[in-house]
Amino acid sequence: MELTELINHVKVIQVAGNVQRKDVSSIEYDSRKVKKNSVFVAIKGYKTDGHLFVMDAINKGAVAVVVEEDSNIPDEIFIHADIAKVVVHNSRIALAELSKGFYKDPTSKLKLIGITGTNGKTTTAFIIKNIFETAGIKTGLIGTIANYIGAEKIDSKLTTPESNDLNNFFLQMINSGCKNAVMEVSSHSLVLNRVYGLNFAGSVFTNITSDHLDFHQTFENYLQAKKILFDILSSESVAIINSDDKASMRIVSDSKAKKITYGKSENSDYVISSVKYDLNGTRFILTTGGKSYNLSTRLIGEFNAYNSAAAFALADQFGIPKEKIIEGIESTPFVPGRFEVIGSGRKKAIVDYSHTADSLEKAILALRDIIGNERQLVTVFGCGGDRDKTKRPVMGKVATELSDLVIITSDNPRTENPMQIINDIKQGVAKNNFIVIENRYEAIKYAIEKSKDDAAILIAGKGHETYQEINGIRNHFSDQETAKEFLN
Repeated sequence: MELTELINHVKVIQVAGNVQRKDVSSIEYDSRKVKKNSVFVAIKGYKTDGHLFVMDAINKGAVAVVVEEDSNIPDEIFIHADIAKVVVHNSRIALAELSKGFYKDPTSKLKLIGITGTNGKTTTAFIIKNIFETAGIKTGLIGTIANYIGAEKIDSKLTTPESNDLNNFFLQMINSGCKNAVMEVSSHSLVLNRVYGLNFAGSVFTNITSDHLDFHQTFENYLQAKKILFDILSSESVAIINSDDKASMRIVSDSKAKKITYGKSENSDYVISSVKYDLNGTRFILTTGGKSYNLSTRLIGEFNAYNSAAAFALADQFGIPKEKIIEGIESTPFVPGRFEVIGSGRKKAIVDYSHTADSLEKAILALRDIIGNERQLVTVFGCGGDRDKTKRPVMGKVATELSDLVIITSDNPRTENPMQIINDIKQGVAKNNFIVIENRYEAIKYAIEKSKDDAAILIAGKGHETYQEINGIRNHFSDQETAKEFLN
């Protein structure tokens, strides 16, 4: 696409320099990736400012630079370099607009489903993808664990990538024959306009509890961020919401979409009842339109009945035959690091991504419900560094109140002192049923070797992650691998 045509996709304040009639090679927000005839979009980040790297982009052959700060680099530099300087109000929105144009508005050719909420996004996305593919519809997925173009797996670094990466992914999905796409939509991505301009055919709200307050500052800001996804839905789309979450009606209060509810409430469009689960899976009844359906999934816990019900409701609203929906839910494999059971003997380890107070509480309660009060329940967990500090003492309180033994350890301390994080966790502890083992490998080893023969060990916080980040350096580490080593 020629630069002259591409700029027409953006709301500009001013254009200076020379807008050349050249085909644009790429849209970049990282100056290190700029090549000849790229358009570089200078974004103000939280760690650095893209406006500081405009000269790097010019020297690497950019054909145009998009800025929201007009005073940093004089127009004369752009005129001398014979390239365009495009001034906009918001560089992130401009990045989304340019990407949408450059990649030919791919979400207008896909049925795109967005899933948001504090917990359950990943699992619900995997279930929906499996239902669609059970029905013969090739489907892409963008999420925390990985991105998928059909069956092809692509490593993921962000729950929701930047807008140019997203539009690129969606075009690749279309070119590979995908008709549908499912994506996790984080609160960060909504505030930072990463999904700006995308055409969502449907969205799912799972639940909301306190999280990411390091970024959003208040719970109200966090809720308003989640709400954005439903505010941008058109009247032709559908919003699937958890009626048992008291925030649901606020989330969709300004949405034009058709609103469909699921939950235990009898007023729900899809009513969940008779939930039973063990370490082999979950069974429940879902009633809609006067008919009841017996559903089963190998995913464990009441929260997975909710995730499955959300997926059922979405797929049903999209016209997928109910027998295919039921088959898709039943055949969804274990989602990596989501209440993943490890061990063939009586002693079991359960690896779970629960990293909020609410998700940790639900995981422990689900495990207690399965094993009863006679068997020992051991919880190993820590909290991530450089993230929301307010949840640390709350998680300490939850873990020690509900477990027989708690081992407080490191998660991903990142740039923080691991012992400071552990001390923050200890502030909420009210019972003397815990020990501290900072080294996560040693903590898991202790939990497995020192627990009773029929114990259940919940290893929480990292889930699917295969690394531990300490002082900004990622080293290989897997809760699953470590648990298997000592269980065997």
